[in-house]
Amino acid sequence: MLAFIGFSLRRGWQGFWHNGLMSIAATATMVLMLVLLSGLIILLTGLDATLNYVQQEVQVVAYLKDSAAPQDVSRLEGSLQAMTQVKDVVFVSKDQAYTDFLARHPEDASVIDSLPSNPLPASLQINLRVPSDYVEVATFLRNDSSVDRVLNIQQTVDQMVSVIGVLRAGGVVVLLVVGLIVLFIIMNTIRLAVVSRADEIEIMRLVGASDAFIRWPFVLEGALVGLFGAIVTIALLLLVQSPINDFLKGYLTVFPITGELIIRDVALIVLGTGVGIGVLGSYLSVRSCLAH
Repeated sequence: MLAFIGFSLRRGWQGFWHNGLMSIAATATMVLMLVLLSGLIILLTGLDATLNYVQQEVQVVAYLKDSAAPQDVSRLEGSLQAMTQVKDVVFVSKDQAYTDFLARHPEDASVIDSLPSNPLPASLQINLRVPSDYVEVATFLRNDSSVDRVLNIQQTVDQMVSVIGVLRAGGVVVLLVVGLIVLFIIMNTIRLAVVSRADEIEIMRLVGASDAFIRWPFVLEGALVGLFGAIVTIALLLLVQSPINDFLKGYLTVFPITGELIIRDVALIVLGTGVGIGVLGSYLSVRSCLAH
């Protein structure tokens, strides 16, 4: 058994270098596909983390009428706190809304100060236990006479879900196309190797070699294409690990993901995908050739 494994590895290595140009083309295309796969995984990890965070932070913001009496606002606040869907309620007064606005937009201070009165309304910010309870709580607020309008944050979340869905679908389509191209190149690379060694294969058959004995060196040759492609891709990922970490720490500080975890997981996926496609392409090619 060990002799067979050693023979297969040796012949696979020789075949890889014997078909140098095609092997390099297959490896380069494999790297392209694996880089696209890595980029898609990193992108979707960030988008999914963003979406999950936003969904957890969905608030129902109810802007109150200026004419609303304090006792009516207190009554509404108490009713909301009694609802099982509501985690907590925060009252933001007109003065606090003015202060918060100036903190976010200091360049507009002169515009606000030029107005005869504070135009910003008081509001209630309601944090939900489950984001899907938005509609029920928003409907309750709209039916209250103290509420002027309810900010539709759920629509923004739904739009974000749609955008992420489109990006995910588009990325999967691109990966499938490139993956099929890689598979086609590997199959043709191995097919050329089989054809170039047709006489040798025929002699091996005449002396009683099984199809498995003939097939495995070619399968391992395809595995080498996938392995080298994965190694190059992982090396590229390690080169960009620091910038990815800086990006995540600087921009996604509130999300529970880190660059180290992403790179580690992506490297494992890249390795498995590269070797898997190499083995699959080789196996399909050799099987079709040996069937004739």
